[in-house]
Amino acid sequence: MYAIVENNEVKKIITNPKSIVIGDVRYPAKIFQLWSTSELNAIGIYEVITDSSNYKDEAYYINTNEEYNFANNQVTRSWGTATPKRLENEDAVDKNGNSVLDDDGVQLINYGLKTEKKRIVKQQASGLLEKTDWHNHKALDDETYTIPDNIKTYRANVRAKSNEMENQIDACTNVDELKTLYEYVNTGTEEDPVIERPLAEFPEEI
Repeated sequence: MYAIVENNEVKKIITNPKSIVIGDVRYPAKIFQLWSTSELNAIGIYEVITDSSNYKDEAYYINTNEEYNFANNQVTRSWGTATPKRLENEDAVDKNGNSVLDDDGVQLINYGLKTEKKRIVKQQASGLLEKTDWHNHKALDDETYTIPDNIKTYRANVRAKSNEMENQIDACTNVDELKTLYEYVNTGTEEDPVIERPLAEFPEEI
């Protein structure tokens, strides 16, 4: 990523090398490959240095105030303080604070991260159970068919883990706690690593 600087101000950001016009001169895209840093700087083109110290995972935070600043012969891209996304569900309201209803008069809801994460857990559990649903269907159609014990145990474990994961998600009191649930860390040693996350895992498929 590059920036065009004029009079010590960033005027334009170039995300992909392309032909550009500076002043009255059109420069071909290949200057970004062939020219040295000093040659690019001489016509006002600077490579952008990213300062990610305030940038946070966009799955959990809204990154604010993205800026490009030129100082000390360098262009720096930075962000302001990240804002945590909504954790809990909230009733939707308009700019005046009035409730927003659907066509049937039902309150609209702005869903929080907890609901989104639990929805994913439910979908995953449903997908795992679906693969062995035929055992249940066969048992209903054929009185002589007995569902194998390992299938019964597996399905029960999937449901139990799904409930456990949802409870862990519900127990979070802030976005950082929720994010930490999904972060894999080594709980073993360097010689004998054990990579796992705080959030429960579904049993291996059978």
